Amino acid sequence: MAKKKAPVETGHVLFDIIYEDGSRSSNRKVPRALVGGLDGDDPVRGFIEEQDREIALMSGRPRGPIKSMTRSPN
Repeated sequence: MAKKKAPVETGHVLFDIIYEDGSRSSNRKVPRALVGGLDGDDPVRGFIEEQDREIALMSGRPRGPIKSMTRSPN
């Protein structure tokens, strides 16, 4: 009998981001593999900050520091 493979976590989780200047970014996609685990949602902040840096390089408009992050309601 063949062994069952462990389920692979695919997809993404959506987050709402509030920046210190009061601006908001809704439904930011984060790979499910970064969410939860021993570090909780801490790796999400680094992922979002990296996305913001890449967007700032392309647009020429940097984002401010992140004030809070919450999972978007589904």
